[in-house]
Amino acid sequence: MQNATLTLTEIDDKALQDPLQYAMASRDADVMNLVREALDAGRARLAFHPIVTAATPPRIAFYEGLVRLMDEAGRIIPAAHFMPLVEETGMGRQIDCITLDLALRLLKQTPGLRLSINLSARSIGDGEWRRILDGGLRDRDSLGDRLIFEISESSAMMLHENVIRFMAEMQPKGVAFALDGFGAGLTAFRYLKDFFFDLVKIDKSFIKNIQNDPDNQVLAEALVTVAHQFEMFAIADGVETEDEAAYLRQIGVDCLQGYLYGVPKFEL
Repeated sequence: MQNATLTLTEIDDKALQDPLQYAMASRDADVMNLVREALDAGRARLAFHPIVTAATPPRIAFYEGLVRLMDEAGRIIPAAHFMPLVEETGMGRQIDCITLDLALRLLKQTPGLRLSINLSARSIGDGEWRRILDGGLRDRDSLGDRLIFEISESSAMMLHENVIRFMAEMQPKGVAFALDGFGAGLTAFRYLKDFFFDLVKIDKSFIKNIQNDPDNQVLAEALVTVAHQFEMFAIADGVETEDEAAYLRQIGVDCLQGYLYGVPKFEL
C-alpha cells in the first residue's frame, strides 16, 4: 500500500536499490492517478452481473452492481489493479459512497429492480456514506427492500461488532446482507450465528470443475448445509459451465452466478 503514495524522489531512490520494485511503484502510482482523476471527473458507472435461480429454466433473482471507473478515453480501469490499494483508504470510502449513490438512484428509477453492491465494513462508520444511505432509505419507494449489501469475509471479521450493530439497525428497513466469499476460511462459524446474513456466496474456488472434484464436492455441500441451517440462501459464485450448474443444483444451491449466465454489462 505504501508504494501507491511514494513521491517521485522516493521512487527514484527505489530505482537505484531495486529495479523491480521501482517498476511496481511506478505502475501503482500511475494507476492511482488514473483512479483519482476518474473520481474527480465523475467517470463512474455500475455494471450489472445477473444472479439467477437454480430452477430450470433459470430466472434472474437480482443483479450485482459492480462499480467501474473509466479513464478520459472511456476505457475501464481494471478494478484488480487498484482496489487492493485503496480498499482501506479514504479513496476506498469515496468509491463506496459513489457506488451507493449510483445504486440508490437506479433503484428509485427502476421499480422492481433488486440490486446488491459491495460494501467495506469501514464505510459503515463513514459520515458521508451514512448520509447517502439514510437519505435513500427515507424515500417513500421502500428502496431498502430491494437493496443488498455484500460484505466479504475478511471485512466482516475485521470489524464484526460494528457490522452486527449495523445489520440490526438495517433489518427493520428491509435491507438484506450477503456474505461474500463464504468458505474462504476467515469467518469462524462460532460468529456466524451472531450476524444477520440473508445470503451467502460460496467462494468460487470451490466451484470450478466441481462435478469432477470430490474434495470441492464435500466442501461445497457442507457450506450449503451450514447456510440452510442458519436460514440463509446459498449462492454459488463463479459458475462457468452447465456441468458445474447441474451438480450445484443437485446439492441444493439456491442461486447461481457466473459467466455462464453473462458477463457484467452496463445495460440491464
